[in-house]
Amino acid sequence: MRIVTLEEHWTDPAVSAAGAPGMAELVPGHAAAFDASAGMPYTERLHLLPDIGAARIADMDRNGITTQVLSCQNMFLPGRVAAELTKAANDAAAEAVKAYPGRFAAFAALPTAVPDAAADELRRCVRELGFVGTMIMGRTDGEFLDQPRFDPILRAASELNVPIYLHPAPPPRAVSDASYAGQLSPVVSASFRLAAWGWHQETAVHFLHLTLAGVLDRYPDLRFVLGHWGEFIPFYLDRLDEAMPRRLTKLDRTFREYFQRNVFITPSGMFSQAQLRYCVDTVGVDRILHAVDFPMIGNEGAAAFLAESDLSDEDKDKIAHGNADKLLGLG
Repeated sequence: MRIVTLEEHWTDPAVSAAGAPGMAELVPGHAAAFDASAGMPYTERLHLLPDIGAARIADMDRNGITTQVLSCQNMFLPGRVAAELTKAANDAAAEAVKAYPGRFAAFAALPTAVPDAAADELRRCVRELGFVGTMIMGRTDGEFLDQPRFDPILRAASELNVPIYLHPAPPPRAVSDASYAGQLSPVVSASFRLAAWGWHQETAVHFLHLTLAGVLDRYPDLRFVLGHWGEFIPFYLDRLDEAMPRRLTKLDRTFREYFQRNVFITPSGMFSQAQLRYCVDTVGVDRILHAVDFPMIGNEGAAAFLAESDLSDEDKDKIAHGNADKLLGLG
């Protein structure tokens, strides 16, 4: 079975160095939590993060992954260096895509702190480098993408007909401290703020902000991808529509209608058959794409997850590659 996975990360040393102070400020205990001795998972394969070459391809081959859509981790880049650093990172990703035909595709890293430059970079990446969309990691300068300053990015994605993968990032420090600190140890607090809970809730709120602010009414064909089974939202669609009906929101559609038309979801390595069945019933098999969240999660379970599901062979193929082929223009 051909398998395409969408949330597959890599790091550029210069980008990582520029963003590190922002992560340290927002998540005290981050470095300690990601030390292998702390007991937190997701650290076993971090040595593969910088590799977008032979070692990564070998791991994909061992585990039946045909194509990874690469995304450079680029949170918290200061505006003064963001444009230069993301351009260099995108050029490096483009070289990897070129070097390994059919094995890699790429999402553009964008300098969101300078939105006009970000829109131009997205156009360059799609039109000149052949990228298939962009991944945006959380807020920029503490602001969600629904703020007017970011409209050039949204408009460019809509015009180019490419999706925005809305990836988690930690909440602002005040929100995070109020919710995830208290009497907890630094490493437990860091995990709580990030992968255990905090940044998934933050991403759900981010998408709901975009919807409530009318972004999907202004750009009705704009597509988003949400990982981790839709960052909680599929499990609350009924509640959202009940608590915020159209007569209150003044939006063109209901939350369920936006989600089923404008959103695709992925498991991001959360290989739960129960969640798969629920999301097939709730959002439909045509809106589900595959993702591992490599290398935080290993590729080992990706093929088995689909093979062991009770889906039809046709539906397995849709999740494995068919839906991604249509959305991203692959295959």
